[in-house]
Amino acid sequence: MLLFFVDGLGLGPDDAEINPVVAARTPCLEGLLGRKMTAPSDVIKNDGALLVPTDATLGIDGLPQSATGQTALLTGINAPKAVGRHITAYPTIALKEILTERNIFRQVKEIGGRVALANAYTPEYFEAVDAGRLRHAAVTFSALSAGVTLRGLDDLREGRAVFHDLTNARPRSWGHDLPEITPEEAGRNLAAIAAQHHLTVFEFFLTDLAAHGRVPMDPVTVVEMIDRCLSGVLEAGNWGEMLLVFVSDHGNLEDRRSDVHTRNPVPTLLVGEGRDEVGDQIAAITDVTPSVVHWLAGRTAQ
Repeated sequence: MLLFFVDGLGLGPDDAEINPVVAARTPCLEGLLGRKMTAPSDVIKNDGALLVPTDATLGIDGLPQSATGQTALLTGINAPKAVGRHITAYPTIALKEILTERNIFRQVKEIGGRVALANAYTPEYFEAVDAGRLRHAAVTFSALSAGVTLRGLDDLREGRAVFHDLTNARPRSWGHDLPEITPEEAGRNLAAIAAQHHLTVFEFFLTDLAAHGRVPMDPVTVVEMIDRCLSGVLEAGNWGEMLLVFVSDHGNLEDRRSDVHTRNPVPTLLVGEGRDEVGDQIAAITDVTPSVVHWLAGRTAQ
């Protein structure tokens, strides 16, 4: 199973002036859904794909945030309820305790599954963490706490990892000797990694950065990169035996009228084997990990 996590992407209105997902060229998503990926009134089932509008507010007032949203998504525990509020950016001590005990990597390893985090990390990243200029976000922290080996530049160079910008443009601009690839090639690499593990996670967060104006990228361009990457994933994977779960932690990019998060539902898009079994159990982001682990338990037992 490939868990393709996208930070800050909700299901917004069908209005190209407001929603970059509507303004973008998204032939892959539209082919899967038979329409743009906007807010539906109910679950969409179309030609092998399932889209479940998924609650990210979790019954807590205020705008959903990354630290609690990702903790809830990765563990199945209502993190904002547990700590009493939505918490932005990086996990706190309380959230780290939840992640350490119940993160999806650990749960899948406990049922005998092989797990991987497909993202590549640069030396600059580790230097910034060591110097205290940067902290591990929830996905990276979870992987490390579960004993997952992080992938580096050699893996990226050989196609055994994918950088968070999909094309290697950012690490190339920092002077690293890496091939420039297309989003489609990145998707094919993700599918190849996923074929070797019961659970592979990939984290993409340019969506949230672009929506907040923290990187000089048009949100429409970012959406089109995702669509092209998904095209490569679907082209290369054996989806009669594999499952793609495309998820987010909170809304943001889908509404240009503000640069803050939204309370919109987020997409859980499922393609491939097991999509109905997993998707039927999902209503909120806290349902993703329990549904996935339950499905994978049957696969690891085979």
